[in-house]
Amino acid sequence: MARKLYVGGLSFGTTDERLREEFEKLGSVESATVIRDRYSDRSRGFGFVEMSSDSEAEEAIKALNGTTFDGRQITVNYAKERTDRGDRRY
Repeated sequence: MARKLYVGGLSFGTTDERLREEFEKLGSVESATVIRDRYSDRSRGFGFVEMSSDSEAEEAIKALNGTTFDGRQITVNYAKERTDRGDRRY
């Protein structure tokens, strides 16, 4: 079962590919996505990485949480389950 990780504090220049490359050093990556603003397409400074096993996810947290990546200190931990936020009209 794949395990999803939250990665915060990303540089605005970090790409999906660069994020994947860094986490692949620690195991098999199912997906790596930098979240982007829907209007400007600029990075929002965080993303998600899905590792192929719980043990690889745990190793990634231990190895990368609090380290410097692309010039910024990142936070890596387990992603929280997404909750329904209802109708988000502005």
